[in-house]
Amino acid sequence: MSKPLLLCVMGPTASGKTDLAITLAEAINCELISVDSALVYRGLDIGSAKPDYPHHLIDILDPVRAYSAADFAADANRLIDDISARGKTPLLVGGTMLYFKALLEGLADMPAANPAIRAQIEAEAQAKGWPHLHAELAKVDPASAERIHPNHSQRLGRALEVYRASGIPISQWQSDVPEGLPQERFRVVQVAICPQPRSILHRRIAVRFEQMMAAGLLEEVKSLFEREDLHADLPAMRSVGYRQLWQHLAGECSLEAAVERAEAATRQLAKR
Repeated sequence: MSKPLLLCVMGPTASGKTDLAITLAEAINCELISVDSALVYRGLDIGSAKPDYPHHLIDILDPVRAYSAADFAADANRLIDDISARGKTPLLVGGTMLYFKALLEGLADMPAANPAIRAQIEAEAQAKGWPHLHAELAKVDPASAERIHPNHSQRLGRALEVYRASGIPISQWQSDVPEGLPQERFRVVQVAICPQPRSILHRRIAVRFEQMMAAGLLEEVKSLFEREDLHADLPAMRSVGYRQLWQHLAGECSLEAAVERAEAATRQLAKR
């Protein structure tokens, strides 16, 4: 109990975790740190349900840039130390579980992102498909291939990128956990929420996406689609909702189909 408190509020999209975090922040003098892979990007406002309550790590990057779990862990560690030093309680809130895992369990000091190798991997994926690259990963890193779904392009691309940059499988890098985890400095309390039964969450997801569309989500995605420096394989554009509406604007499906796909993808994300 001598250590300062670090709160973590996690849960699936549309579960109410942001409202809970804001209530806690106002009750016990917290500052909020967003744990969300879409909220870091400027211009992804409606589809990410960007809150208007102050959070750290919101609107920090242009969507043309990548932001990794390692980037988040470094930024979050710096912020929680700063917030605590000012006499407040850091409260991490979000649903990107890989970010929570990177912060609380640590990541090895593996190679930094390599844009040239990543571009080569994405070009191969466009030509041959991600399942083909998954098979390539299985040859050099079967442990990672077993954990990563053939269509999980972001994790698959990163695993291949690390191997091609270093010659060492990412699974081997990940086995070396660094020191300096938050648990060494803070009393970490984790709270996870999820509405039950699941049908309640599914209804919330459907209602929220309807509200996003009414608020102008399609127009928001169109403004991103019209930028010459953005494309469908960027991490920002693979965010749920944005990816499906991008497919519609590219002529790959109807608007109705895109909305159905977005809601289904959100339900799958919530389940994971």
